[in-house]
Amino acid sequence: MFDTVRKTRIIIIDDHPLVSAGLESLLAREEDFEVIGTFASGLAGLAFLAQNQADIVILDISLPDVNGVDLCLKIKSLLPQCDVLALSNHTERMLMMQMLQNGASGYLLKNAPIDEIINGIKDCLKGEMAFSKEVKAIMLKPSVNELGTRPKITKREKQILKLIEEGKTTVAMADLLFVSPLTIETHRRNLMQKFGVKNALELIKISREQLLL
Repeated sequence: MFDTVRKTRIIIIDDHPLVSAGLESLLAREEDFEVIGTFASGLAGLAFLAQNQADIVILDISLPDVNGVDLCLKIKSLLPQCDVLALSNHTERMLMMQMLQNGASGYLLKNAPIDEIINGIKDCLKGEMAFSKEVKAIMLKPSVNELGTRPKITKREKQILKLIEEGKTTVAMADLLFVSPLTIETHRRNLMQKFGVKNALELIKISREQLLL
């Protein structure tokens, strides 16, 4: 009777079918890898992980139902030994750092060569951090507005962020939310203080970078 080597169990969480299918096909060529699930939503992937053991989760950041940065933390809380490898189009250094702070074992860009993706997975299995070449270059250049962690904002503040993005005036926001203009201005001021910005344009820019909008 021959001993069989257990394959590395991988799941893919990405809402782009072409990306998931292409990646699954790519990994199928590696005899030591086994894709045990692909999911278009973060919550579906998390539910699967609650019932099944995986060695590596290849995770997109922009998902339809949950922020990939937050999902990474949930996965690591559920399965501490499982490596989370970000595979994304986002090139903001701040997001990369937040993924690492939440337990990710690496960050690859979707435009990375095939061998970088395969080698990234193998690096994770060896206990090493995995970065594509472009990510390494970005990591060496902190952005001016980089924050160590994302500010915690309330549900109401997130509503106001969205309305600011839509170009609504203070009075219009007050009418929509059934509060006084003074209350809106207080929330607006608190948001600017939390993000360390001076105007609405900077506030919207950094909120988008942090996937809060």
